[in-house]
Amino acid sequence: MVIDFLRKKNKQKAVLWAIKENCSCFMSSITYFELMAGATSESKQEDVKKVCKWVPVLNLDKNIAGLAANIFRILKKENNLIEFRDIFIAATAIWHEFSLATFNDKHFERVDSLNLHHFE
Repeated sequence: MVIDFLRKKNKQKAVLWAIKENCSCFMSSITYFELMAGATSESKQEDVKKVCKWVPVLNLDKNIAGLAANIFRILKKENNLIEFRDIFIAATAIWHEFSLATFNDKHFERVDSLNLHHFE
């Protein structure tokens, strides 16, 4: 969602803009990490920081880490693991009782207790 928003010239046409108009939006600290790691210039890093002024970052804590560990064990037992980052993002949404909005639900749909909203 945020990458789509950052790439669009007309920000009001981004899905994130429409969601933000109707809902409170947050991102996990893992998402923030992914965005900053992919920001290849100072101006792109500043763009990410600007988005975070109206899409607050939810920090990873021991409660979320514990929930992520449970999700990991379940997925491993089912031989259905996803990337650690996605597990932490899912755990953040579940812990805070938020829905996860994404364009890529292929991995997230494996997490049973996650309320997922897919967009195209």
